[in-house]
Amino acid sequence: MNAVVRGGLLRRHRDFRLLWCGETAGKFGAAVTGVTMPLIAVSVLHAATFEVGLLTAAAWAPWLVIGLPVGVWVDRTRRRPIMLTAAAVSLVVFAAVPVAAATGLLSIGLLLAVALLTGTATVFFQTAYTAYLATLLEPADQPEGNAKLHGSASAAQIAGLSSGGVIAQFAGAVNGMFANAATFLVSLLCLSGIRHAEPRPARRPRAARTGPTDAADGTARPRGALTGELAEGLRLVAGDTWLRTLTLFGAASNLALMGYQSINVVFLVRTVGLPSGSVGALVAAAGAGGVAGAFAARRVAGRVGTARATLLFELGLSLFALLIPLTTGGAGVLFYVAGGFCVSAGVVAGNVIKASFQQRYCPPELLGRLTATTSFLNYGTIPLGALLGGALGAELGPRAAMWITTAGIPLAALILVFSPIGRSRDLPTSRRRPEPESNGPRYSAREPVSPPH
Repeated sequence: MNAVVRGGLLRRHRDFRLLWCGETAGKFGAAVTGVTMPLIAVSVLHAATFEVGLLTAAAWAPWLVIGLPVGVWVDRTRRRPIMLTAAAVSLVVFAAVPVAAATGLLSIGLLLAVALLTGTATVFFQTAYTAYLATLLEPADQPEGNAKLHGSASAAQIAGLSSGGVIAQFAGAVNGMFANAATFLVSLLCLSGIRHAEPRPARRPRAARTGPTDAADGTARPRGALTGELAEGLRLVAGDTWLRTLTLFGAASNLALMGYQSINVVFLVRTVGLPSGSVGALVAAAGAGGVAGAFAARRVAGRVGTARATLLFELGLSLFALLIPLTTGGAGVLFYVAGGFCVSAGVVAGNVIKASFQQRYCPPELLGRLTATTSFLNYGTIPLGALLGGALGAELGPRAAMWITTAGIPLAALILVFSPIGRSRDLPTSRRRPEPESNGPRYSAREPVSPPH
């Protein structure tokens, strides 16, 4: 592993530079897919609205079905081969779409299968990549690494959303999938060039795979290895106040975020009266806040502390979400840009701080399960949020639905306020075993040792 020296990571750390390039290319491709896949369904296959919605559901469903066991598998083996396999699968599957169209085999069923397969590959890649970063970088470098990865991901998403429409217009929506496949080829080549020798995870002792102790005789109840390790990941999150708080907040926040994002286009086109061609540019402008949030996260956390910075970003900036329902035509669109910019900045900055915290706080052998467990719980509210936003919009109208869902974003942050995060300057940097006390277990943690950012 590279020693910590002066200078930026992208300049001095070759392997991180390759990981950064590969991840950025993948995020760009995913954003392009978010535009071209629905366009193929609507303009080429003339799919019904419900069928188009199923594409989104199919892409997220793997998190709910295999998210937890994938965390166990990632902790049992090296992470980079998993990432390489996932990138290769996405490359082949996306390239198959224009080939199927050329041979007359393209159908909505095939698109759903593509969304399901690539969604499954994403579960493996994202879980492995989060755990892999902690082995690639020294602890002192991880905040900078997370900031650069989240910042580039936001920029790639903005560029991908804009480029997806242009590619579909000039090359056709179907051929646009070749561009997406090419981004995964770049990702595959970058990951293949990493030289870091990832250690093989240590085999877990048999005792660690048994069930909880029986209260009657003090013996451990036997249990399957997979089931036992799944339960260990769930207990890790449920039994730790810091991890539990951030996970519950993420689930509540995603419910509100997806609630307003699911009716975004309907609100802007039908209620505000914007032409459909302007919506993409407006959404991209609001999303640019994610880039600003990624750059600001480390600096603000270094000045005020990681816990206080989390509150500032997740609660302070989320209050500006209430500007979004005020959007009107003409100069009134600035309400949407300002509100969306602040929300994006707060979400990405909060994710940067949370990712660095988890990579330091969680034991390396549990990072895969932690990522899978929190993603399973956080992403599980995404389809619920979409249903909620749609139902509210249909029943009360888009503007009233926007008021309700955007108000839920700062309300979700109250979970952080009424937790140890609201009473702390910094998030802890190490996790210790519970110490028995009269008032219940407490985790002791040493003072943060990260250098000034």
